[in-house]
Amino acid sequence: MAQNSGRDEHRAAGPNAVKVAILTISDTRTFENDSSGDYLAEVLKADGHALVARSIVKDEAEQIREALKGFLAGEAQVILTSGGTGIAGRDVTIPVVESFIKKPMPGFGELFRMLSYEEVKGAAMLSRAVGGLADGALIFALPGSKNAVRTAWEKLLKDEMNHLVFELLRHKQA
Repeated sequence: MAQNSGRDEHRAAGPNAVKVAILTISDTRTFENDSSGDYLAEVLKADGHALVARSIVKDEAEQIREALKGFLAGEAQVILTSGGTGIAGRDVTIPVVESFIKKPMPGFGELFRMLSYEEVKGAAMLSRAVGGLADGALIFALPGSKNAVRTAWEKLLKDEMNHLVFELLRHKQA
């Protein structure tokens, strides 16, 4: 139990409500059929976090870049993107997100793929999910499927959200 005391202390010191922005990246999703974005909005609200912005953009580098710039200029402490993380020719999310990340968190992608393997076997290797610290916010790029988003939220982000933002604020990186 003593091993977790520092982490638990940091979780407790983090804000009760994290300010989150959601960006769905898809050529076909709209607010009427964005099940992944809807899921994230619902669980964030249920867990007491604040949804400060939500957008849907096409899988075009410039649209993704502009949306992320807007979220980073706003009040978001965490940005969750959904979609465009695979290896298809249209999947440009990861290079754009990585261009914003100053401190990568390789463990996020590694753990996500490990957890995904339990669900989708070898297809997990197709995900290029990433996370890290940008200027003033944490960014996590998730695959577009609702199941993948659920895996990332329930098994990685949900219990660490306050701790992540504690670290962001503690080191005056916001």
